[in-house]
Amino acid sequence: MSLTSGRGPLGPRPAGRFSPPVPPGAVYVEPFRRRVRAEAGGCTVVDCERVLLVHRPGAPPSFAFPVADVQGAAAEPEPEAPGYVRVPWDAVDAWYEEDEQVFMHPRNPYHRVDCVRTRRRLRVEVAGTALVDTHETLGVYETALEPRLYVGREHVRMDLLVPSPTTTYCPYKGTASYWTARVGDVTVADVAWSYDDPLPESLSLGTMLSFDEARARVRAELPPAASPPLPMMACDE
Repeated sequence: MSLTSGRGPLGPRPAGRFSPPVPPGAVYVEPFRRRVRAEAGGCTVVDCERVLLVHRPGAPPSFAFPVADVQGAAAEPEPEAPGYVRVPWDAVDAWYEEDEQVFMHPRNPYHRVDCVRTRRRLRVEVAGTALVDTHETLGVYETALEPRLYVGREHVRMDLLVPSPTTTYCPYKGTASYWTARVGDVTVADVAWSYDDPLPESLSLGTMLSFDEARARVRAELPPAASPPLPMMACDE
């Protein structure tokens, strides 16, 4: 996420531009000053305090370790860091940064979730019935992603929503629970989601809902998408 995906500076659709341009396929490598461990089969197979974080275009960051800090785990050379190796995420049972388990991929130090109270309007309809129509919303501005509006349940027709068995996980917000809309004879699965027990950096999202534009008619008053700024012109041009 962030640097290398979505609208990030090294992602496929950067929101801005570099001057001068960064060569295509550029990889960013930096020290990651946390202890990283991995366990497999009840044994510690990675234990490292000299970790590198590798940012490749279009992919989440990955860890790289000195060869001596990997024992008993499948590893391959990291071409961007001679003397370092990388371990596939799924090749071990659990990953830890310090003493906290991490999921899906390493946390990106450049990823941020800003939750800002706003008066931007959100209206959501399913089968011609409004599930939400309010100006009391929360703007969520997440690095490299499009902004979204969330809304408190007091502004949602919760009588038309039922819990779905679907869940997803975000390393920055936590586990998302989904909601299915039932309006008359119309059922729309997973039309909304909420983070009922969000991670500390996203506590403001707790129990609020956001809606899927592909599954409902969503009108969200959000800033328009912008093209990357044009290069500055020289004074004599």
